[in-house]
Amino acid sequence: MSYSSPLGTPVTHTHLKSPAHLCDVSGMCANCTADCLGPCEIGLSAIRGAEAVNPFAADINQFASEKRYPLDFSAFTINGRVFGAQGCAEDADLATFPRVRLQSTFGRSAKVPLDAPFLLPAMAKLNWKDYFAGAALAGVPAVIGEDVVAKDKALEMADGRVTASPLLAAMVEAFQAHHRGAGRIILQGNFDDEAKGVLEHAITHLGVKAVELKFGQAAKGIQGYGKVPDLAEARRFQKMGYLIHPDPSDPAVAEAHAQGRGPVFEKIGKLPLWNPEGLIRRVAELRDLGAEQVCFKTGPFAPKDLRLILEIASEAGVDLVTFDGAGGGTGHSPVKMMNEWGIPTVQLEQLVFELARKLHHLGRPLPQIAIAGGFATEDQVFKGLALGAPYIGLVALGRAAMTAAMVGQRVGEALQAGEVPKEYACFGSSVEELFADLRILKGLYGSAAGSFAPGAIGVFSYLNRVSVGLRQLMALNRKFALEHLDRNDLIPLTEAAARATGLPTVQDLTRLEVEEMGK
Repeated sequence: MSYSSPLGTPVTHTHLKSPAHLCDVSGMCANCTADCLGPCEIGLSAIRGAEAVNPFAADINQFASEKRYPLDFSAFTINGRVFGAQGCAEDADLATFPRVRLQSTFGRSAKVPLDAPFLLPAMAKLNWKDYFAGAALAGVPAVIGEDVVAKDKALEMADGRVTASPLLAAMVEAFQAHHRGAGRIILQGNFDDEAKGVLEHAITHLGVKAVELKFGQAAKGIQGYGKVPDLAEARRFQKMGYLIHPDPSDPAVAEAHAQGRGPVFEKIGKLPLWNPEGLIRRVAELRDLGAEQVCFKTGPFAPKDLRLILEIASEAGVDLVTFDGAGGGTGHSPVKMMNEWGIPTVQLEQLVFELARKLHHLGRPLPQIAIAGGFATEDQVFKGLALGAPYIGLVALGRAAMTAAMVGQRVGEALQAGEVPKEYACFGSSVEELFADLRILKGLYGSAAGSFAPGAIGVFSYLNRVSVGLRQLMALNRKFALEHLDRNDLIPLTEAAARATGLPTVQDLTRLEVEEMGK
């Protein structure tokens, strides 16, 4: 069998003529007929060329890897216990799952309370307004993604530096308008943002208290790039300091473009070329500007690079490092990079755990650590927290939370148009009837909750579902607070999972208990 996906997928808006009969080695149909128009990825490439490298309509969709990784969190089962209670009195009236404490904090010295150990990772497209608002309602941090200013038609700059960005201000306000003390809005900056002073502007003019430096461009590691439709727009981006290929200021290139010759213009993001000294200096500069939390975000790079990132974070006093595993959702990256690059989340988390444990044993201070990469439901969150304990304390829920924002928005729009989606008609015909957890928000915000956007309610409701499910799984293990989760709460189901993590299998645990009998 092949772990890779075939050359027909909705990610690229392609399909195979004979999907039941594949050549695993190539991903093509086993029988490629002379009369086939496609469009598999080969056929699409024949018509659209290099455009076929990327997902289809990336501005209105979100994507994830289709690769069937040999190891993921489904290769572990959750332990269960009968005796005792940790973090709660051994009293059946008190040891109930609603009493499980999910509260945490964000930040090393300046601590921000969190209502749950979740992080909504970087987004700056689709229904961003409800994504950020929903995070505030749920009391968890959310990250505004990179390159926002490039999308801001009302952007103002002077001497190559941002002086006003209404779009960025609106994203910050989407969170702040619903903030009730828990959680925090974080602004991410890539190498282009850094050159334009985006983080400085946000800290000094928008009141942003937490920022994040990204070790990559666009989705995880690749350079972000996208077509620029015309010469005037290409020159505008170039004037703003972006790399444009081919060079729109070259008269020969401009003439060729007008005649329909040569490659189309593309805006290409700069790859970060950090060094340890520069990063340590930059973290200090951001703190001096007023940032209370400075964070790092990295993809699943080589272990040597990840070790260096963690060591730099330790030395610089970074508050949070988010490690994003292969296989999770992305905003916009080449399809084959998304499927075939990087360390899958389970192996990445084990790697980070071992690095963090070593730093801890060396007496080095550790940043908070979050893990990302394909998490969507409470079982996956539990496994992510348990596998990384005690060093990894937050789980990022990006693609799933944005899905909740979009579904909530669409349902709200349907109700406003006088329609009740048939999928949910059994629950009622109004926002109050359909969104069951709106009553919780009314308890928190009073009558103001009645005006909340359905998309934001959707994000809150989704995160509440994950929270309740997580509490149930923790109570099953007699763990009534996050600090009591540990790696013994997981049992690998395969030899591969056991080898990758060093955790004992059911057979190992059985032998141990048999040996203990009669002692």
